[in-house]
Parts: sequence; C-alpha cells; structure tokens
Amino acid sequence: MNWTILLTAVSLSCGVLHAQENRLSPELKKSYLMGKDFIIRAAEKMPDAEYGFKPTPQVRTFGELVAHVAEAHAFICGLGVAPKQDQTKRTSKADLVKYLRDSYVLCDIAVNSLTDAKATQTFKMMGQEQTILSGLWGNVVHDNETYGTMAVYLRLKGQVPPSSEGPPSGDGKKK
Repeated sequence: MNWTILLTAVSLSCGVLHAQENRLSPELKKSYLMGKDFIIRAAEKMPDAEYGFKPTPQVRTFGELVAHVAEAHAFICGLGVAPKQDQTKRTSKADLVKYLRDSYVLCDIAVNSLTDAKATQTFKMMGQEQTILSGLWGNVVHDNETYGTMAVYLRLKGQVPPSSEGPPSGDGKKK
C-alpha cells in the first residue's frame, strides 16, 4: 500500500514538473506579442503627413522611430548574426509600416522557437555573451521603451495611443 502512495506521489510530481518545464518562454511570448501589437497599431494610426513630426530638434521623427524599431529587430532577433546593412531610405508611412511588419517576421521566428531549454543558450551581442532569453527580453524592453515615445508623439498629434484603446480581442479587433 505504501508503494501505491509513493508511485502516485511520484507520478503527480512528474506531471507538475512537466507542466513547469516551459515557464519562462511563455511569459516572454505574451509580453512580446502585446508590444508588437501596440507598435504596429501606433505605426498604422499616425497619419502619413505626421511621419516627419518630431517634438524637438534633438529627437527622431515618428518615421525614424518606426525605422529604428525595425532596425533593432534585425540586430537583436538575429541573435548575434549581423544583419545586412539596409541602405534604403524610407520616409513614407506605407514603406515604413511594411518595413516594421517585415522586421517582426525575424522576431516571430526567434520568439516562437524559444523554449526554456533554449533560453539558457548563449550568443554574442555587442561583444558580450548573453543568454537568448536575455537578448529577447531586451528586445521586448526596447520595443516598450520606443512605444512609450511613440505614444507621446501620437498624443501630441491628437491621437489616442493603442494601449489606451485596450488590447485587441481574440479575433484581432479592438474590444
């Protein structure tokens, strides 16, 4: 009878351990997807005529912020593989939004292939060794930081930032 209790306890604990196997990567994926949604919606929301707007001479234009996010994706989500230098000068909203959406493809691959086991593997970025989890969290942080700036630009132009509208529902439409 003691064996039955022991085997039951071991079986239950194995199930709990298996369920906890991938606890880090789903958290990253959730934060990544929310930031991705907000940035794409912000880029789409700003009127084309305002892509050259910058509140002070020392900061980037809204269009330059969109391009900056896309360029950072190539660098960060490539996980140490230097991106090809893109010399294209994009200024129109249509070109920049496409560039941004395309940049998320590389990040989608990196984030969707992440497992907790892979998260601890390392790569070199900017001359420093770091884990894949750290690099991808750095991307989430960078996206959120840049989105915060984009939200201010939107407000200055009389637009409500996507994060103030709320997340989309499961069907991709705002609630």
